[in-house]
Amino acid sequence: MPLPSGLARFNRVFSNKLMRPLARVAPGFGVLQHRGRKSAQDYETPLNAFRDGDRVIVALTYGEEVDWLRNARASMDTHFLIRGRPVRVGPPVDIPAEDGLAVMPAPMTA
Repeated sequence: MPLPSGLARFNRVFSNKLMRPLARVAPGFGVLQHRGRKSAQDYETPLNAFRDGDRVIVALTYGEEVDWLRNARASMDTHFLIRGRPVRVGPPVDIPAEDGLAVMPAPMTA
């Protein structure tokens, strides 16, 4: 079940600024670098992100109606910073929840 949209707004305004430096290097996190589809502004959004071979699996903690996901779907030039390394990714692809959960560490799925 997605988290409340009010929490998403709070995180976007306050928490993301604090989390961004940590998410660049911490295991289980990444920073999505994307361009706004309407504003053309560059954004960096910290996310739970896990490598699975050549894929990056992202937890949709706020559901699918979030700006970063819409921006990534509209762009062909999206990058992640994962553990301090840039990773170029294409447009997001939906996968079954159980496939994504299989990649995440046990404490994240409990």
